[in-house]
Amino acid sequence: MQLGVVGLGRMGGNIAQRLMRHGHSCVVYDKSADAVASIAGKGATGSNSLEDLAAKLTAPRAIWLMLPAGKITEDAVTQLGGALQAGDMLIDGGNTFYKDDVRRARELKQKGIHYLDVGTSGGVWGFERGYCLMIGGDKEQVTHLDPIFSALAPGQGNIERTAGRDGRDKRPECGYMHCGPCGSGHFVKMIHNGIEYGLMQAYAEGFAILKGATSEARPPDERWDLDVADIAEVWRRGSVISSWLLDLTSIALASDPKLDGFSGVVEDSGEGRWTVMAAVEEAVPANVISAALYARFRSRDDHGFADRLLSAMRKEFGGHIEPKGP
Repeated sequence: MQLGVVGLGRMGGNIAQRLMRHGHSCVVYDKSADAVASIAGKGATGSNSLEDLAAKLTAPRAIWLMLPAGKITEDAVTQLGGALQAGDMLIDGGNTFYKDDVRRARELKQKGIHYLDVGTSGGVWGFERGYCLMIGGDKEQVTHLDPIFSALAPGQGNIERTAGRDGRDKRPECGYMHCGPCGSGHFVKMIHNGIEYGLMQAYAEGFAILKGATSEARPPDERWDLDVADIAEVWRRGSVISSWLLDLTSIALASDPKLDGFSGVVEDSGEGRWTVMAAVEEAVPANVISAALYARFRSRDDHGFADRLLSAMRKEFGGHIEPKGP
């Protein structure tokens, strides 16, 4: 199957390569000519503009945007909306605010262009591990694009089947799901990232307490210089709190036990704020996620071990580089 891919950064380039590895063809574009040349050198067809990309695709065309949320994505949607025709499909795989998806789908529908929002989790590891996909859009287009989604998703792997799922949709067991109409995919991904905030904060605070066990505030015979790298490693194996985030924490601590390579300035990319906004809108208590978001705000003024560990985890799963502090 043929797919256009716009945005060849940390995830977009890997998405194109994973699709090609599974036998699909990609036409790619990025504002960086070097990024286009790099992926073209691995089998993709390069293009020098959004219009050029659209012209090189066969109808009905499908284009996947993998761009930062906000103006850059909005501009690309507007530009492609003028280049595509009725029956074509435009997919936003970034972390767009779901209310923007609902609006865009409504606007593009007037031109007969189908819009899909795909929450994409997997970060810089997705090329090998696959991507967890949360899809919003009309059933017909989601079904049409199933070969793309199934190639990007991780598949069942060696994870045991969940009891009681007989007769249910098989796609979630393979790592991708049609969540509902336009906007629902990014809504589910938004909550996913909100939960991620809470999990990361819990790990960071717990390890900070372990790291602080040498504190003079503790009784002399209860001051312990604990090896946090080894604790992370042992918790990976058989512990009830084992997870991929803990795997990444162990990697980070093994290479830099004091996290001296991090300042502890922790950015928030928007989804945590939007999750809290949705919680307020629905009158749903979200104590942990809200506190985790506020902890990131605080990190920009006061950087402790927990903040540095949060930064380390963000670098491991998403390749996020710390901004320079004030």
